[in-house]
Amino acid sequence: MLERQGITMNQKKLRRLYREEKLQVRRRGGRKRALGTRRPMLVPDRANICWSLDFVSDALTDGRRFRVLAVVDDYTRECLALVADTSLSGIRVVRELDAVIARRGRPSAIVSDNGTELTSMAILRWCQQTGVEWHYIAPGKPMQNGFVESFNGRFRDECLNETLFTTLAEARAAIRSWKEDYNQHRPHSALGNRTPAEFAAQISLETRAA
Repeated sequence: MLERQGITMNQKKLRRLYREEKLQVRRRGGRKRALGTRRPMLVPDRANICWSLDFVSDALTDGRRFRVLAVVDDYTRECLALVADTSLSGIRVVRELDAVIARRGRPSAIVSDNGTELTSMAILRWCQQTGVEWHYIAPGKPMQNGFVESFNGRFRDECLNETLFTTLAEARAAIRSWKEDYNQHRPHSALGNRTPAEFAAQISLETRAA
């Protein structure tokens, strides 16, 4: 308005007037992100109470990077998903979670870190639509997501570090085979030396009997 009327004003005088009149310039906020909750998580006492989610990175022999989305049930220790791709956006994470839910039902809560994909608008909308509570661990505290961190260590040592992949298709096939072996044939000490699949089946039978 002042410029249109041919009036000029230096910055110092303008700031002084703003202070005297107690005016404020509206600041632009950052983009919306899913906030989730940070209160302490309880140890689950049955399946589908809490899932843990994280990403693992690796590379093909030609140097191209890819990532793997890992989803684990904290109680049964089952690996619910291992999704490998060169890009895994928040929208893709939502799609993969919906696929898992279609097979086994909806969890009460999901635990993850604060990665960009996991604090995206896609995740925020998904939580609002499904009613699933999303719990974010404190920055720099990966052991707050200890179940999937332990799983990722085993997955990396026994699969990713032991195999050279020339194509993404090869990586997906090897990862799919490892996931099947982990769930169906690998005894887990925390489950009384039963496999995750055996433990989950036994718990399901006991629940129905009760």
